[in-house]
Amino acid sequence: MDVNDMRVMVTMASFVLFVALAVHTWSRRRRPEHDAAARLPFEEEGAAGQAEAEQGTRSAP
Repeated sequence: MDVNDMRVMVTMASFVLFVALAVHTWSRRRRPEHDAAARLPFEEEGAAGQAEAEQGTRSAP
């Protein structure tokens, strides 16, 4: 086995991993998570700020 065979195997493994991640990401089961993430910029500052303040993670301006 020479270096070109190793390159082919790594390329094929990378491609298979890419396809698997794409299928997992765009599966219908993950749609609610994507919808929730898409709404994050439009949520009110007060609700998000209150949750952070309760956790103590919000920094002072």
